[in-house]
Amino acid sequence: MAEQDGAADAVLDEPAPRRSGTGRAVALARLLHQECGHLLQLYRERESFLDDHTPEGGRIVSLSPDTLGDDPGVEERVGLLHAALRQCLGLLHCLTLREVEEEMGELEGEYEAMRKNVRSRLEHLLLSTRVLLPQPGEAEVTPDNPCTEEVDGEMGSFALKMWTYRVLLELLHWADHASLTLHVIHTQSQETEEV
Repeated sequence: MAEQDGAADAVLDEPAPRRSGTGRAVALARLLHQECGHLLQLYRERESFLDDHTPEGGRIVSLSPDTLGDDPGVEERVGLLHAALRQCLGLLHCLTLREVEEEMGELEGEYEAMRKNVRSRLEHLLLSTRVLLPQPGEAEVTPDNPCTEEVDGEMGSFALKMWTYRVLLELLHWADHASLTLHVIHTQSQETEEV
């Protein structure tokens, strides 16, 4: 894992002329995906009962299918991805607030450190995708979630743990989606430059 982190960090640290905006975004998305997977693994180790439960419900972060045409352009795909990542950042923000409330204070340990890393990486990815948008100044990079979700009325301990599990699965899904989408966009932009 340390070698993969080092390789991704090396790409991020390359001088700007050797690295395109999409290349940087791809590297960030891949690293975010790895870290989300590790965060989910740490949570499963901490909450071992999760092996016997599957969270119910569909996607928490959803994008309206009518916002995409038959063949969405690069700008539309990046815009939708940016919107989804903002929602993910909002969910992560809510998750942190709820866990701190549940534990009656700031948490410590490997899980909490990784959660902070994921948040930071997600914020950087939002900044990187914003630059790829046609009007980057108009795109926000703040969390897009008012933290108003309730699970079965009151958020009990078990419900909070299942909701947290769903959020972590959602983060993993969208980090993977970001990695794949940005890789395709990056590949297409390189092919266009070569022609």
